[in-house]
Amino acid sequence: MTLSLCSLSEVPTEDWVGLLNHPDVVRHMPLAAANWTEDTAADWVRGKDAQWLKNGYGPWSIRIDGSFAGWGGFQMEEDGADLALVLLPEYWGRGPMIFRHFMSLRNKLGIGPVSIMLPPSRRRFRGLARLGFQFVGELTYEGQHFLKFRTLE
Repeated sequence: MTLSLCSLSEVPTEDWVGLLNHPDVVRHMPLAAANWTEDTAADWVRGKDAQWLKNGYGPWSIRIDGSFAGWGGFQMEEDGADLALVLLPEYWGRGPMIFRHFMSLRNKLGIGPVSIMLPPSRRRFRGLARLGFQFVGELTYEGQHFLKFRTLE
């Protein structure tokens, strides 16, 4: 399996619309708006790509064996970097490998401890401990409930 990362703007807008409107994906994204259009997806992509200029890091689009799989990476939050990963359902089993790859890039990007916020709709958390994350509490973010995990280093 070959993993490649690129800017979000390198992915056709219709691929973003498909991912962001996919019912199995949306179920785990409580902050996502419904009914993405090409215009709203293009605006969203520009905002995500702009994080690289503002923060020195940001999210990437993800390709696996040359096919669009989703997006993920580091985003600035109040207490540091938050790691996001959103994949098309056919790639859900690839999450740990992608997380490990992201974490291997963390020092090069100058990122210290990393958090992950997951909605309660996610039921499996044991794998996060193997990846170096500990549960630190629950929080409400933009009116939605999340479980927060953080690395120690």
